Amino acid sequence: MTIYFEKTHQRAFGTFPLTGDEARNAILAAAEAGYRTFDTAQMYQNEAETGEALKATGIPRDELCITTKVHPENFGESRFVASVEASLKALRIDAVDVLLLHWPPADGDVAPSLRLLEDCLKRGLAKNIGVSNYTVSMMREAVKVVDAPIVTNQVEFHPLLNQDRLMAGANEVGIPLASYCSVARGEVFNFPEFAEIGKAYGKSAAQVVLRWIVQKGVSVNTMSTKPGNIRANFEIMDFTLSHVDMARIEKLTHTGYRIVTEELVPWAPKWD
Repeated sequence: MTIYFEKTHQRAFGTFPLTGDEARNAILAAAEAGYRTFDTAQMYQNEAETGEALKATGIPRDELCITTKVHPENFGESRFVASVEASLKALRIDAVDVLLLHWPPADGDVAPSLRLLEDCLKRGLAKNIGVSNYTVSMMREAVKVVDAPIVTNQVEFHPLLNQDRLMAGANEVGIPLASYCSVARGEVFNFPEFAEIGKAYGKSAAQVVLRWIVQKGVSVNTMSTKPGNIRANFEIMDFTLSHVDMARIEKLTHTGYRIVTEELVPWAPKWD
């Protein structure tokens, strides 16, 4: 389980919404920049490109941390394991490092899909298991249902959204958070504070945002197709934001800018 939280693996390269050559080229650039953690999902329809690109890097398998996620449409007992086996075939691996449930089920009953997830762990199809887009109550239920450690809850997390309640719940049950939409799909760049803070550290606005997330104790997923940006997103471990700058950024969380809503994604739960 520790691989997911080593220094290198605090920074994952996310592959959504990339497909085809764009996905392959971006993954190759990310590997060259130093990324060793890569995030995909059945829903992204790019597991094959991810597997092909990672194979082409020549990086030893034991140096990689690969995450994929099971689509809610595959939560049924007759489809779950088969869908994971199809993901592994596409990714060209025998077992995924981290297997997540991509969303809670539509009916809110998390127990059945969690048991199927743990079954994949027992079968050796995954080395670690986790969840995504779980609320506090769902995380509490998850640790009761599953005996194995739940290594992460991947959620929307950026400095324009207050997730204090979710973080408190995650800390309570011992499930680390990981971020997606880490720069709020570019919305952070409309706030001059990030660039202003970055000047003092010789860093960009995006690097300040990502560093803030890491210092909050949350691992980051980032995506870009530009090699320069991919490299910059990775280079966030060589500076530390001061308490004053962390607090200044914290004030922006009350902006309340949430990207993933029920209108956007039908599986989205009622958020905390």
